[in-house]
Amino acid sequence: MINSMTGFGKASLQLPLKKITVEVKSLNSKNLDLSVRLPQVYKEKELEIRNLIACELERGKIDFSLFIEVTGEETASRINAPIVKAYINQMKEILPHADETELMKMAVRMPDSLKTERLEIDENEWKSIQSVITEALHNIAAFRAQEGKKLQDDFILRIGNIRQLMNEILILDPERIVAVKERIKNNLNELQITIDENRFEQEVIYYLEKLDITEEKVRLLNHLDYFLETLNSDEANGRKLGFISQEMGREINTTGSKSNHSQMQKLVVQMKDELEKIKEQVLNVL
Repeated sequence: MINSMTGFGKASLQLPLKKITVEVKSLNSKNLDLSVRLPQVYKEKELEIRNLIACELERGKIDFSLFIEVTGEETASRINAPIVKAYINQMKEILPHADETELMKMAVRMPDSLKTERLEIDENEWKSIQSVITEALHNIAAFRAQEGKKLQDDFILRIGNIRQLMNEILILDPERIVAVKERIKNNLNELQITIDENRFEQEVIYYLEKLDITEEKVRLLNHLDYFLETLNSDEANGRKLGFISQEMGREINTTGSKSNHSQMQKLVVQMKDELEKIKEQVLNVL
C-alpha cells in the first residue's frame, strides 16, 4: 500500500493551566523539508521534535506548529517595579498635577516596564506534550494512508487504460502493415519500372522490420505489470514508481515514432496523456 505525501494531522491536550494544540501539514517534496514553529519555552526540544517527525513521516514539505493557549493564571511576564516607579517619578516632574492612575497606565507602556522570565520545562508536563505530538503524527499518517488509497485506485485505472490502448494498437497493426506494402507498391507502379518481385518482398520485409513494435509492446506490458506489482508491495515508493513510469514513456514514444499510421498515433497520444497523469500523481507518493 502506498502513502501520499499530502496530509494534515491535529491533536490537542488540556493541561491544568493551558491548552496545547499541535498541527502538522504536509505536501510533496523530493526530500524532507521541515519547518518547526514552537513557543520560546519549548525551543530546547526542537531537535527532539525534528527527529521524531523525520522518523514518522520520512519525506515531504512538512509544517509543524505547537500552540499554547493559557487558560489559567500562568504568565511569563512580570511588572518591572523599579523601572515603572522611575517612569512615574519622571513624569510627575513633567506633569505635577497628573492623575496617578493615568501616570501608571503610561508607565507600563514604556520600554522595559515588563520583564519576561524564562519558564523551565516541567518534564512530567513534557511527557504529556510528547503524547499529543505523537497523536498528531499518527493522525497525519492516517490521512496520508487514505490519500494513498485514492492515488492507488487512480494508478490502477490509468495503467488499465494504457493496456487497453496498446491492445487497440495491436488490432490496427496488421492493417498498417498491409497499407505500408500497398503504398510502396503504388509508388513503384507510378514510376513505371519493372521490379524483381523477390527483391521487392525482401526490401519490404526489411522496411517492415524497422516498423515492428513487438519489442515495444512486450517491454511496455512488462513495465505495466511491474508498476502494479510495485504498487502492491511493501517496497512501494514514489521514486521507484517514477523510474518505472519513465521506462513506460520510452516504449510509448518509440511506438509512436514507428507507428506510421494516423489512428495508431492518436492512440499513442492518448497513452501519453494517461502516462502524464500517472507521472503527476507519482510526485505525491511517499
